[in-house]
Amino acid sequence: MNKLIILLILLIGFTQYKLWLGHGGIFEVEQMKKSLAQQKETNKKITEGNGVLAAEVIDLKEGYDAIEERARNDLGMIKDNERFYQLAK
Repeated sequence: MNKLIILLILLIGFTQYKLWLGHGGIFEVEQMKKSLAQQKETNKKITEGNGVLAAEVIDLKEGYDAIEERARNDLGMIKDNERFYQLAK
């Protein structure tokens, strides 16, 4: 009878070890949940950035105003018969 009790205690101890500390145990699952939440937040930020870039691409494809604005601001280009005045601060 004592051997049976010892065997049952060892079996319960082994299953508890696997439950808490083993592969796929409670601690590992909680760690994965935290990692998943962080990854979802990162994905959300990237998706928002992609939306902004997609809108800019559509704007550049459809209208010349956006192209002209980028040429003026980013490249410093001016139109023919136009004067450019740069003010020093």
